[in-house]
Amino acid sequence: MSFEVIVVGEGIAGLATARDCARAGLRTGTVEQMMFGGLVTSINELIDWPAGEGGPCSGSDLAASWITEAADAGVESLGGCATGLDASAGGLLLRTDAGTHEARCVVIATGASRRPLGIPGEADYVDRGLSHCADCDGPLVKGADVVVVGGGDSALQEAAVLAHYARTVHVVHRGTTFRARPSVHAAFEQAFAGRGEALRIHWQSTLASIEGTDGIDAVTVAGPSGTSRLPVRAVYPCVGLVPNSGWTGLATAADGAIETDARLAASLPGTYAVGAVRAGYGGRLVDAVADAVLAARSVKESLQC
Repeated sequence: MSFEVIVVGEGIAGLATARDCARAGLRTGTVEQMMFGGLVTSINELIDWPAGEGGPCSGSDLAASWITEAADAGVESLGGCATGLDASAGGLLLRTDAGTHEARCVVIATGASRRPLGIPGEADYVDRGLSHCADCDGPLVKGADVVVVGGGDSALQEAAVLAHYARTVHVVHRGTTFRARPSVHAAFEQAFAGRGEALRIHWQSTLASIEGTDGIDAVTVAGPSGTSRLPVRAVYPCVGLVPNSGWTGLATAADGAIETDARLAASLPGTYAVGAVRAGYGGRLVDAVADAVLAARSVKESLQC
């Protein structure tokens, strides 16, 4: 099946790009191996995103709205997991585990995966106390002590959610100041306002180990004064993202993010990259939307040449 453009990834950047391409009259398809929406679907209340009349907007609500808009615009959801990309006589061949698709342009919007902590035995605790979604399982740690690792937007957002459930939230951060945006930092401080005893920040520290039999019982934190053991029930790693670009074969920066020019074009003619998978991405939802607008315009212009 041949398309004018295929968008790989149905996160916010991918859905917005596909929708805008279809609205421009281009035959558009999407490929997504998981659920639509991407990482944003784990956030119950989006910060710095305009809410509708019904109040704060959740990530899942936003994603559901946008996949509906994409479908209404005529986007065809192809499914499958993208495995490779090659030039062809007609443009590009996108290989997936469900088949091969031909397109004149391909937009990579595969986002990024959460970076692991890199400590021994970490994988053994996934879904057994090690979590990436405080909004999902916060009630499960009600009255318990928990650890959040990191100092950026995600870490402070997770800690703010956990403030409503946990007895004590330990934030382990290797730096001396938080990197989170002012709006996120303000929400974090508000969550613990009047409950200073519920928050403990471990500056210049890292998580050295996790222990437990049926789940997490304790962690070891390494800091300037040595190591300390903290009895906790859950760990929330928020130490950055790894771009999902390995399958593309495109030129990338040292961190694996796809390199693009000012039009978001990648190294293979006819390919573009948007959102967290590309180098230089701003990291906010508004940046994802800006990428989508520019990519859709660039695709349309290239096809009119």
